[in-house]
Amino acid sequence: MDDEGSAALEFITVGVVLLVPLVYLIIALGAIQEQTLGAEAAARQTARVIALAPDADTAELRGERVLADVSEQYGLAPDAIEVSVTCLPATAACPAAGATITVTVAARVALPLIPAIFGADDAASIPVEGTAVQKVSRLWGSG
Repeated sequence: MDDEGSAALEFITVGVVLLVPLVYLIIALGAIQEQTLGAEAAARQTARVIALAPDADTAELRGERVLADVSEQYGLAPDAIEVSVTCLPATAACPAAGATITVTVAARVALPLIPAIFGADDAASIPVEGTAVQKVSRLWGSG
């Protein structure tokens, strides 16, 4: 039996079989990393602008604007983001003077080249979350 030339064919076949999953893994991990960094940045910047705003109305307006800007920069889908703002100690108004604000931004990363068929969105996406904590000044809202 003549095996001449079969090593090159085997090398190409095995190379392609190993290379395609490796390239997909690199692309998928890049997308997940980008969205994770976006969620962290959105939470951190939103907490900062809320804590530094002069009053509650301005804090809400600035927080929404910053969240939209960061979401656009990192490619987060605005309709797929869930934002939670909590204050400790719990008061009727959040944010409040002297409180500690916790902002949590959660999103789902759609895996590349995997379509969401038959409502299987959860199977074709990875959840990511970012949390930031910021202390509000004791004099917040008084001036």
